[in-house]
Amino acid sequence: MDMSIAASVWSFAAVVALLTVTPGLDTALVLRTSLMAGRRPAWGVTLGIQLGTLIWGVLTAAGLSALLAASRPAYEVLRWAGVAYLVSMGLRMILSRRHDLPELERQEVGFWRGFGRGLTTNLLNPKVGAFYVAMLPQFIPDEAPHAVMGLLLAGVHVAEGLVWSAALIGFASLMSGFLRSPAVRRLLDRLTGVVIIGFGVRLATSD
Repeated sequence: MDMSIAASVWSFAAVVALLTVTPGLDTALVLRTSLMAGRRPAWGVTLGIQLGTLIWGVLTAAGLSALLAASRPAYEVLRWAGVAYLVSMGLRMILSRRHDLPELERQEVGFWRGFGRGLTTNLLNPKVGAFYVAMLPQFIPDEAPHAVMGLLLAGVHVAEGLVWSAALIGFASLMSGFLRSPAVRRLLDRLTGVVIIGFGVRLATSD
């Protein structure tokens, strides 16, 4: 690998590593799903999120997400769709009653349901696209093929996200015995709902 390309990859890896381990929406979703439904649905959420990240990387490499960043109406439509999705998800978690827990857990079970939730959450967050538009070009050397380099960098981000999610799912599995109490699980669900609504409100109020 060309030295400038290798340096760009390592620099980008360091930046997105910090982004990945910073507590955020992805971390909250993976932990909550793992605690409520187990490993399989949590891996569904994880792979959905990472596919969304890869799609944003491909769109950036193709120049399409730059059009989204340049088009205020398109950005606003995507932003408010994301706000509505996050707030409605959070409210469902907060407003569900104690006797709804078994039904909620049955709804959570399933790899593909988790996969759809992770993918939708990622694709409806225009800030992911804005991050790639702002950051990715800075790590693509002039002599490198932009589309291939964009895919490579997005792949690095995905790989780090998978490693971090594996650690979160492993931690949740170790703690599941303590967290199986209905009262504790209900508290966790409400806390996660508040966090997700907070991200929705932040998306709504940010420019």
